[in-house]
Order: sequence, then C-alpha cells, then structure tokens
Amino acid sequence: MNMSDSLHATTVHLTGTDGADIEAYLATPDGEERRGGVVVIHHLPGYDRATKEMVRRFAELGYDALCPNLYSRQAPGADPSDAAAAVRAAGGIPDEQLVADVETAAAHLRGLPRSNGKVGVIGHCSGGRHAVLAACHADLDAVVDCYGAFVTGTPAADYPLNVTNLVPLLPQLRAPLLGLFGKNDKFPSQDHVAELDEILTAGGKPHTFFSYDDAGHAFFSVDRPSYSVKAANDGWERIETFFADHLGA
Repeated sequence: MNMSDSLHATTVHLTGTDGADIEAYLATPDGEERRGGVVVIHHLPGYDRATKEMVRRFAELGYDALCPNLYSRQAPGADPSDAAAAVRAAGGIPDEQLVADVETAAAHLRGLPRSNGKVGVIGHCSGGRHAVLAACHADLDAVVDCYGAFVTGTPAADYPLNVTNLVPLLPQLRAPLLGLFGKNDKFPSQDHVAELDEILTAGGKPHTFFSYDDAGHAFFSVDRPSYSVKAANDGWERIETFFADHLGA
C-alpha cells in the first residue's frame, strides 16, 4: 500500500441494522488510488484516544479505516471510561450486536468512493475475540486477532462479562487470520493459542500466529506498563504485510 502523510479524520454516524445511531471515527488517506478498508474494533476500555490514533495509523498506511463506537447504544455521548464502566456492569456487548455493527461498518467502507471492495477487521483484547467472532459471520477479507481472550478457553464462573468461547463457530471462519500473542499472557495463554491453532489447522482455515517472548497482555498499548517496544514494532510490521497481501487492489 502507499503510505500517506496527508489524511482526513472525522466523526461520522452510521445507522445500525436495529435503527440505532452509531457514532464512528473515520480516517481516510488523501489521493485517488483505490484501496481496501479496515474496521478497527476498540478494546473493552472503549472508544478512546488510543483507538482513534490506531484508526489514523491505518489511514497513514493507505487504508480507509473506521472504528464504530460499540457503546453508542448503552452510553451515548459519554466519556469513554464512563461508557466502558456502564457496559462492564451490563455484562458486555451482545455478540449479535457486535457482528451487526461490524457488518454496518464494513458496508460503509465498501461504499466509500475509493474502495476496492475489500475490508479487513482488527481488534485488541476483547476486540480480538470480537474480530474473530465477526469473521465467523460477516463477509470480510482478512482478520487480525491481537491477544483476544476466550476465542478458546472458558471464563471463570465469576468472570464479569457474559462471554463464551468461539470454538463452535470456528468452522465458519470466513477470512485468513493473523494472530499476535504474548507468551506471558494468561488470557489467552499459550495453551489457548495452541488450541486455536489446532482447531483452525484441522479445519483447513488459513492462519498465521506469532507469540512474543517477554510480552504479556496489551503489549501494543503505548500508554500502559505492558507496552513492549520490540513486540509491538514487529507486530505492526506483520499487520502491515498481512493487510497488504489480503486487502491490496
């Protein structure tokens, strides 16, 4: 893809399949070339500054990028941390809503004037699970799971979110998967990653996994102690290559 130092970023409003107004953050590179799109799924802390920076980074890489605010219904207009607290208290975002909102975002990207028709999805933490979930249902061309918990594995009985693993859905995975994980992470652990690898291999699903030494959960988060320069830099290079391979013109 062509790198773009010139881009445009703005808030847009999408209409969900249920008629709900969904706030979303859109970043597009300037230029006339046709390009793929990337749906960025925000993490559990919400539709925050760090996520919007990531959206702009994908535009810099040459993609139309869009992050829907998954908490638009539960806490419209709220501060990201307040919205996240409200959603946590409610047990999280229903899987059906997530899939529908990703499909809405993907359709918006495909409708942009420079779209080449290809759309990928990426998510971190809870968004990693959401990215895989979406790719089991939606028409997508590539999926990146950054340390998504409970794609495999089982939450503890006292886990605060109403979440199940995706094992029954994995035979439906409809796009190539790149998985990036930390070896020191517990959710997903390396056993969870190995189980996912085995299931996808048995099902003939194209996937590539990388697990980083000395990295735990949230190693992409530049504003957290968990940030790992080495793992994050390598991960970004792999994401860039993966999306170029699957979303290119």
